[in-house]
Amino acid sequence: MKKFAIIVAGGSGTRMGSEIPKQFLLLRNKPIIFYTLEIFVALADEVVLVLPASQQEYFAQLCQQYGFEHKIKIAFGGQERFHSVQNGLACIADHNNALVAVHDAVRPFTKSIIIEKAFEQASITGGCVVAVPSKDSIRKVTALGNVAVPRNEYYLVQTPQVFNLNMLREAYKQPFNGFTDDASVFESMGHKVAIIEGDYSNIKITTPEDLYFGEAILQMNS
Repeated sequence: MKKFAIIVAGGSGTRMGSEIPKQFLLLRNKPIIFYTLEIFVALADEVVLVLPASQQEYFAQLCQQYGFEHKIKIAFGGQERFHSVQNGLACIADHNNALVAVHDAVRPFTKSIIIEKAFEQASITGGCVVAVPSKDSIRKVTALGNVAVPRNEYYLVQTPQVFNLNMLREAYKQPFNGFTDDASVFESMGHKVAIIEGDYSNIKITTPEDLYFGEAILQMNS
């Protein structure tokens, strides 16, 4: 089956406290986004990077500066993540038998073996998410207060999320309805979503302390 990847990079850097969008911040003197892209260009037949129009020229400059010469497609970011993924899907040609992974640009430590397992699972079930069991106790907050819930029943969802291309494309034809991830969009059409276990090092770099965690992960993997 053909394998595609949509890398969503819409971050502004607000929570990071930086004027530079977080996907362009440096880890060991290399922009975060290049770690992510390099993983997927090695595993997918085609990679689509979704970037806001205001960031595309800067990305091109970074590619030249850091010698990133891999062939990828660029799509325009949308108002919400939902619309960004729609735009990414529109850049992929029609295929009768294909899979597509959707991944956050600021998750640069996803392991190749996990991505490959996600593709394999999606080829069987139509859709799957990468997730890890919660390590912490969980409480559910309601208008009446809060209550403890069994943590063994809860997983923390990561990316990539991988789907049959045509099934996901069809799901994204519906109007935006507050969806927070691709699995929610897929599920809303009545499809089941499988889970494969991810890795706790597959962090999403969002806040300043995440940069320190990222440096530690790179040190651990070196």
